Amino acid sequence: MRQINNPNLDDPQVYKQYDPEGMLIHLHEMPQLCQQAWQMAMNFDLPQDYPEVSKVVILGMGGSAIGGDLVSNLVTSEAKLPILVHRDYNLPAFIDSKTLVIASSYSGMTEETLSSFEQALETDSKKLVITTGGKLKIMAEERNVPVFSFDYKAQPRAALPFSFLPILGFLQRLGFISDKSADVAEATEALEKLSRRINEGVLLPQNPAKQLANRLYGHLPIIYGADILSEVAHRWKTQLNENSKAWAFYEVFPELNHNAVVGYQFPPELASKIVVVLLRSAYLSKRIQLRYQLTCQLLGQAKVGYQIVDGEGINPLSQIMSLVLFGDYVSYYLAILYKVDPTPVEAIDYLKEQLAKG
Repeated sequence: MRQINNPNLDDPQVYKQYDPEGMLIHLHEMPQLCQQAWQMAMNFDLPQDYPEVSKVVILGMGGSAIGGDLVSNLVTSEAKLPILVHRDYNLPAFIDSKTLVIASSYSGMTEETLSSFEQALETDSKKLVITTGGKLKIMAEERNVPVFSFDYKAQPRAALPFSFLPILGFLQRLGFISDKSADVAEATEALEKLSRRINEGVLLPQNPAKQLANRLYGHLPIIYGADILSEVAHRWKTQLNENSKAWAFYEVFPELNHNAVVGYQFPPELASKIVVVLLRSAYLSKRIQLRYQLTCQLLGQAKVGYQIVDGEGINPLSQIMSLVLFGDYVSYYLAILYKVDPTPVEAIDYLKEQLAKG
């Protein structure tokens, strides 16, 4: 559905026109941010009694919470304790002295996170904060809670390495998961290689991210993921929402095979307006891989467009991060095609202003 008057993604001037706040710079910086965030986590002082917990609860919303989701997906098969992400005002009742509560808020002003963290302060749980500042940092410092503080000017979603890799590093240092240092190094290298293949300087005929953005233009994207890629699919959905200002949804295998596949039939006029993107990894089980194949057959029968995007790199972390970066570029290029600045989130700002008045 590419229109003749759409911006030319191979023209450097369109990025200056539609991206005045420089979201593209943050995409370029992701590999080095991963290295920086990991090294900071390795050097951060953790209290000696923090390994004594039996569960980890991460408080956060939006771009500050997705890092916890990615960690939980990545380490589920090896973590020695449950890792849960909590998005709400009220703290779960099971929080106790054996819980490590990590409050993650880029701005330090997220009202849901502040509310639940304030409640956590009244418990004897172990606590940790990840933020750039704001009220959350003040509250933590007043109560001698360790603060992992970083200084990176961006929208929270563009600071993903700082909400993802530090949590992974802390879990490693506390002895809950295996050493991920080599995986982080390899993932960083995989990101650098991928970026060279899909950045704005690579022309459309050789650039799969630009090609997919063109395919999604004027369509409703629905992202499918599984296992370690479940929350990567979630990340794609939110990036398409926030960067592209577009409707998007996500589903997860194998659950979607128990409901979503039955809904391909009606309303029939939607079939030509939907594109399903299936995120795939070599680390998915054979049964899940088979479900991908069979689901593609069902999509084809329903005349719904689809495309498979494979992760890159030799370890699960690389597969996750390469697909995250690919999705970030796709959502960025789609914003340009829609002629919108990918950085502002005016609807969210409006909601915050109105909630503040309330």
